Amino acid sequence: MSFTSNNASSSSPGWDHATQDRQFRGQCGFSRWRPLEILAMILGFMLFWPIGLAVIAFKIWQRRSGYQGDLFQFAEQRAGAMRNACEGWRGHQRRQGFTGGWGPRPTGNTAFDDWRASELARLQEELRKVEAAEKEFAEHIDNLRRARDREEFDAFMRARQSRGPDATGPAAP
Repeated sequence: MSFTSNNASSSSPGWDHATQDRQFRGQCGFSRWRPLEILAMILGFMLFWPIGLAVIAFKIWQRRSGYQGDLFQFAEQRAGAMRNACEGWRGHQRRQGFTGGWGPRPTGNTAFDDWRASELARLQEELRKVEAAEKEFAEHIDNLRRARDREEFDAFMRARQSRGPDATGPAAP
């Protein structure tokens, strides 16, 4: 009776422990906790407990869905998807004529563009006038406060002088 080793299958091409591990995880729904995931969970519970629960919920979802990546790969993929979505939105805004504060784009109709430019210039001039009036009013209020403060200080000094040089308490009525 001869005993044959099962090592023959291990020497066949394409067989390795990593492939076997992936197949095992896919079949059994098993996903290992990686050290950074454990650290993220512990820090999450320490900083704000829902973060720790979110890490645990991710691992449960990962086990049920068969997702092969770890928490950080998942976060990177989701961030990439959000960046792509934002880029798509920015492209939509550009197509609709919104330029993010750099001013309106030409429409191709020179009469309308000229009218818009003149209206914007007129509104800019109105804004400048309003800002100048606001500045003048703030200076006026400041001058009134200074005058009132000066008047109150002068009244205080007159009352103090009328009490005499050695009086330290408040003036008697």
